[in-house]
Amino acid sequence: MFYWVVKAILAPLLRLIFRPWEEGVENVPKEGPVILAGNHLSFADHFFGALFLPRKVISLGKAEYFTGRGLKGMLSRAFFSGVGTVPIDRSGGKASEAAIRTGLRVLSEGNVLGIYPEGTRSHDGRLYKGKTGVARLALESRAPVIPWAMVGTFEMMPPGRPLPRLGIRPGVRFGKPLDFSRYYGMEEDRLVLRAVTDEIMYALMELGGQEYVDKYAASAKAEAAQAAKEAKKAGRR
Repeated sequence: MFYWVVKAILAPLLRLIFRPWEEGVENVPKEGPVILAGNHLSFADHFFGALFLPRKVISLGKAEYFTGRGLKGMLSRAFFSGVGTVPIDRSGGKASEAAIRTGLRVLSEGNVLGIYPEGTRSHDGRLYKGKTGVARLALESRAPVIPWAMVGTFEMMPPGRPLPRLGIRPGVRFGKPLDFSRYYGMEEDRLVLRAVTDEIMYALMELGGQEYVDKYAASAKAEAAQAAKEAKKAGRR
C-alpha cells in the first residue's frame, strides 16, 4: 500500500517538473512474473524507472539502506520501502545465494522484479559488465526478461550530485522480452550464465545507446578513484 501512496504523490510532480518519456511499456506483461533487467546510471533511476508501469516493481537493495539510525536512517528506510526495495545482504558467498533465493521468491509470487545486473551505478555513464545473478534468476524462474534502459538520468543527476538538474528530460525504454528457453535446465553451467548475461547487457547497450566496457563497474569505479587520488598527489608535488 505504501508503494502506491508514494507513487500517487510523486508521479504527478515528476511528470510536471521533468516531463519524462517512455518507449515500449507495452512490452511488459500485465500479469505474471517478470524480470526487468536495467542499466544503472543514477539515483534518479529509482524515481523514473517504474514511473510508467501500472504494476509494482520490487527491487533488491543492500541491507544498509534499512539499518541506519536517527532521522537519516528513518528517511532512508521510508524511501526505499516506498519505492519497493527488499533488503538483502550483498557481502558475497552465502549472502549472494540468499539474494538469489529472495529474488526467486518475489518472482514465484507473480511479481515484477527489477534488477541492475551491473551491481552498482555507473560512475561515468558507460555500461559495464553484468553479473550472472540475473541469468540464474531468469533460468531458474523461467520468467520473461525485459531489458529496461534508463536514458538521460546520468546527465540529470550523476553520482555525487545531491539534486537533479532541470531542463533534462529523462526517459526509459522497455525492450521486447528476451527468450532464454533454449538454456532451461542449464542454470549450473557458468558458460551458459555468462552467455545469458552478456545477451542481456548487449540488449541494454542497443536500447540505451551507451558505450559498453567489458569490466565490472565496481572495479572500474575503484580504479578511477585510485587514479584520481594519484593525480591529486602528483599535483601537490
